[in-house]
Amino acid sequence: MQKKLYMGSNLKMYKTIEETTAFLKELTELTADIDRETFELFILPSYFTFDRITKEIDRSLVKFGPQNMCWEDQGQFTGEISPVMMEELGLDFVMIGHSERRHTFGETDQEENKKVLAGLRHGFTTLLCVGETAEQKEMGISAEILREQILCGFHGVTEEQTDRIWVAYEPVWSIGVNGTPASADYAEEMHIVMRNCLIERFGEAGKTIPVLYGGSVNPGNANELIVQPHIDGLFIGRAAWDAQKFNALIRGVIETLQWK
Repeated sequence: MQKKLYMGSNLKMYKTIEETTAFLKELTELTADIDRETFELFILPSYFTFDRITKEIDRSLVKFGPQNMCWEDQGQFTGEISPVMMEELGLDFVMIGHSERRHTFGETDQEENKKVLAGLRHGFTTLLCVGETAEQKEMGISAEILREQILCGFHGVTEEQTDRIWVAYEPVWSIGVNGTPASADYAEEMHIVMRNCLIERFGEAGKTIPVLYGGSVNPGNANELIVQPHIDGLFIGRAAWDAQKFNALIRGVIETLQWK
């Protein structure tokens, strides 16, 4: 049975409302012929784009959601975004625990867990990002770090909720402008660690949770990464921010998988 392919991008703080709308319109037009039963396309834009893109973009062709949100529905949380507001807009999913949230803004595994539970409570598919730093990799504790982040992040999640959780592996040392892509062998090794951890945590249901690789994915390494048995999709940065280039990358991956 052909497994589903997941491909998406986090736009971070780069595109304006107008630029995001134009990008999504072009991307959905270019990829409209790809069967969405076997291909999941998702984009994480700025909060301020949602009011417009939820009205103008074909939701059957792309899913989108916020790059972060608060774990509380309301309260004295200046500068935060409530899941109630995201739900009101009819968004599909939410990203939790991106490395920039963890390492730039100091979020802890416990805070990520509260956000995961809030996302699930409000009906979102919840994408948990995990990854080790260069120092942790050098010390040989990458597997332990990934296990800790997964087990903490999904603490309290029930087996019945596993159809709404995804994992994105983004080694901290591999993302950003100066990131170094992980080798396909190393990425596969870590994906096996994560899959085994998910099975340990959720039993048989852990076998079906999508686990994506993200970290300096580009046209030069995407095809080699996607053929790894335990990589279910690709979470792409700046290589996806031009619709035509992202479309070409998507089609290269699909051709590599030899889908009919």
